[in-house]
Amino acid sequence: MLSPVSVAPVLLLLLAIQAAAPQQPVTPAPPAPGSSDPATSAFSSDAGVILVAIKPAAVADYETVIRTLQGALVIDADVSRKAAVKGWRVFKAATPDPKGNVLYIHTMLPAVPGFDYRPSLLVDTLVKDLAPELLTKYRDAFAGPPSKLDLTELANMTVAPVAAAEPPKPEVKKPGR
Repeated sequence: MLSPVSVAPVLLLLLAIQAAAPQQPVTPAPPAPGSSDPATSAFSSDAGVILVAIKPAAVADYETVIRTLQGALVIDADVSRKAAVKGWRVFKAATPDPKGNVLYIHTMLPAVPGFDYRPSLLVDTLVKDLAPELLTKYRDAFAGPPSKLDLTELANMTVAPVAAAEPPKPEVKKPGR
């Protein structure tokens, strides 16, 4: 299982990629297999990270929606949602990106493969008394589309390494035998 400490290098890499991203429009990646929604925040692995850049003037709106969702998830009785959000943490970067946007890192350790982690969908489902204009402000707070990464653990630096299994050697047949 991944720990927040083992994900730190990935987060630094994400920040570097976000900061060095080209200014040209990027063609969105095709949706994950089995997904018809290109905006899905579902993972296909058991760990994931979402990097979100928020406009500085809209930080309060974004954080209000995230905290409202947090409050709704704490009292939610749905067992599958409880399992999916068990390892979900949201971090706020201490410094802005080069464009002045505030960065939020959503870590799912573990992630439940196939569960859509989009806050807007969960808020729509769980929070019936949220002011409609707040969701509009939330949507408009994004400086660009979130970056989502499915993660596979390479090494847990707190335990001894496990030797990789060697592939079987092909049997060599000698002539005449």
